[in-house]
Amino acid sequence: MNISKSKLEALVTELPDEANVEEVMYRLYLLQKIEAGESAIQKGETLSHQDAMGRLSNKWQK
Repeated sequence: MNISKSKLEALVTELPDEANVEEVMYRLYLLQKIEAGESAIQKGETLSHQDAMGRLSNKWQK
């Protein structure tokens, strides 16, 4: 997945003056997951609340 330069610039701007590599990598990971979620929404690849609750309840009952 590609992330636009402007989003990367915004990410860097939001970082504190002193940030370690782990913090930068975590924020990149989070940005990637958000982008993937937004893409899934646009493609209609979502679950209803009821379906999600059913999956979770089945998972926890096993």
